Amino acid sequence: MTVSQIMEKMIAFSDGNIHDIDHLIKVWAYAKTIGEQERLNGETQFILEVAAITHDIACPLCREKYGNTNGKYQEIEGAPLVKEFLADTGMTEEQIDRVAFLVAHHHTFTGIEGIDWQILIEADYIVNASESGFSMESLESFLRKIMKTESGKRLLRSVFCL
Repeated sequence: MTVSQIMEKMIAFSDGNIHDIDHLIKVWAYAKTIGEQERLNGETQFILEVAAITHDIACPLCREKYGNTNGKYQEIEGAPLVKEFLADTGMTEEQIDRVAFLVAHHHTFTGIEGIDWQILIEADYIVNASESGFSMESLESFLRKIMKTESGKRLLRSVFCL
């Protein structure tokens, strides 16, 4: 499947939850933009985009099971869900495993290994900050301590006029 076919499948999976659909599209758009500006190779860009599309796949289950979408709950529940979701897409086992790893770590800001993980963290943070109204102090701290890509830094500064 192509990225756009996986996007369509994820939108259908979201079962009309407009917030979830809008969120995944925004995270995907930022991740795609940062990845392209950082000149990722085609394989890494593909993995990044699929991870961005599916990063919150566990949200419906977490709402039902825990009553909220806490990031740590998403990380616990997300990997098995994404593996099942991607099983019929034609992706290799290695590709699916990497996407599952990224989904299972998209709220973990320490020990980041791989540009795909870094960019997913940055893209999701920008969207979460926008949706939740993070303070300027929080934005500046994230910029200093967590952001590594020049493209992500530029986007965060532009979006929030830092």
